[in-house]
Amino acid sequence: MYRSTSCNSLRKEHSGQSVTLAGWVNSRRDHGGVIFIDLRDRDGLTQVVFRPEEHPQVSEAAHGLRGEDVIQITGKVSPRLNGTENSKLATGDIEVIACELTILNKSDVPPFPLDSKLANEDLRLNYRYLDLRRSEMAQNLKTRHRVTKATRDYLDEKGFLEIETPILSNPTPEGARDFLVPSRLNPGSFYALPQAPQQYKQLLQVAGLEKYFQIARCFRDEDLRADRQPEFTQIDVEASFVTESELQSLIEGLLFRVFKETRGVEIPTPFPRMTYADAMDRFGSDKPDLRFGMELKSLTEVFKDTQFKVFRSVLDGGGVIKAINAKGAAEHISKEQLKKWEEWVKTELGAKGLAYIRFKDGEWESPIVKFFTDAEKKALAEIMEFHEGDVLFFGADQWQPASEVLGRVRLRAAELLKLIEDSSALKFLWVVDFPLLQFSPEDNHWAAVHHPFTRPRTEDLHLMESGDYGKIRAVAYDVVLNGVELGGGSIRIHERDLQSKLFGILGVGPEEQQIKFGHLLKAFSFGAPPHGGIALGLDRLVMLLCGAESIREVIAFPKNNRGVDLMTQSPVEVEPRLLRDLAISSTAKKA
Repeated sequence: MYRSTSCNSLRKEHSGQSVTLAGWVNSRRDHGGVIFIDLRDRDGLTQVVFRPEEHPQVSEAAHGLRGEDVIQITGKVSPRLNGTENSKLATGDIEVIACELTILNKSDVPPFPLDSKLANEDLRLNYRYLDLRRSEMAQNLKTRHRVTKATRDYLDEKGFLEIETPILSNPTPEGARDFLVPSRLNPGSFYALPQAPQQYKQLLQVAGLEKYFQIARCFRDEDLRADRQPEFTQIDVEASFVTESELQSLIEGLLFRVFKETRGVEIPTPFPRMTYADAMDRFGSDKPDLRFGMELKSLTEVFKDTQFKVFRSVLDGGGVIKAINAKGAAEHISKEQLKKWEEWVKTELGAKGLAYIRFKDGEWESPIVKFFTDAEKKALAEIMEFHEGDVLFFGADQWQPASEVLGRVRLRAAELLKLIEDSSALKFLWVVDFPLLQFSPEDNHWAAVHHPFTRPRTEDLHLMESGDYGKIRAVAYDVVLNGVELGGGSIRIHERDLQSKLFGILGVGPEEQQIKFGHLLKAFSFGAPPHGGIALGLDRLVMLLCGAESIREVIAFPKNNRGVDLMTQSPVEVEPRLLRDLAISSTAKKA
């Protein structure tokens, strides 16, 4: 065999034993002819010593070793001399005195050092197999494994069946573009890669299987960012005869198990609940970060009689005035930087501007203060608890955009003030009572906030008849951790008539319903049970558990921010013959 034990298993109690190890040369040191090698495998490091006075030929061969060479050694475990122990290593109290050495494979010089983190992500992705040798990356993948194992064990104990659903399917309305796959056997027809197994998991409930889960691969053709990939993984759960609160309790138990088994942390349950309206009003986000305060406050009443033209026009148009207080920010942000923030909200957030007041050296510094009355300034200072050193930021617009812009400013101010320095803080939250529908001015019709299978609240069903669609609340819920949405779910529609009616509100007529959703509507006519579920983003969950800044750090072979696999250089052009077999012609010109 290649080895009798791993490079992280030997301790003082193994002294005197003969062992065989195999792995990579992590580092090599020459101390006056005595060669020291840190030998690395997946589990850790062991120091190996080559002594020329004991085994001259073996020691001579060790002189030619370089980093990342793959070797096998046999030797005797020996305690290190007093004062030479390495407390940073689990094997730091021992070393192996080598008597045999076999070089299994020599390595070229790696394109980057493996003992430090590189800023050049493209280089790392180009040589991802080398990047994964780094202990940090290997640990991330081990954590991912433990998360999926804990998930499977927990859901199995709860009576859930792991069932795979098709990868080649129909396009589904999940809010992003589908990846299409041409069918050779059916020229001109296409499969779509699933954005989520939504319809299949609902059909499994119609099938009477009652409790389903899957570690599901999903695909979405959308613009990428730190927490998005074109292919990603979610923990998909669906169950029959369950309520919203039962599903939330199930997921709280799952997350408790995952954090206990991966980080040794017992998270407090149950998680607090907050309505969507409250989250937006107080934090300007439907996934609020509760690790710091700086809540949005309404100033509409303060300025109800204002003569400041900007505020006046907003209020006359049915809008609101809101503000946040970035306490202590006056020392960290200059007037020039405040102007850059204003440009940022205009160009990136689509806002008309960002009014501010900086309280510095006893003065209120702002171009808008001169338009306020003394009474308005007094009320403003009281409500906002505005003191020396603070900076106020204002949002003046309709409720939704004013809240969203201030929510983004809130996060940026928290970063500036370093309000989130405790990396161990875990603030979980359920956000509930989302709107069922939102109007899209661009498309001039109503769209589903989550997806078109989400159930309206029973007490709001009458609004579907009156046409007051914007006030209909969904039986939908998102679980949030530290400002990151871990997952979302809902109780689903299980009645054919109600589902068809909602499709109609979304602009999907009877004929199109039959083409796109005929299979689902027919299934609902055969005694579909009440059911609901949730999907957790596995990549995001592991990212947070590992303290990583991007899901690319916890995926073995991710795409870069342009959707390209730099290691395999995909996507690639294909031979014209393959396109011809698929009855496809390409008009794209090679760059």
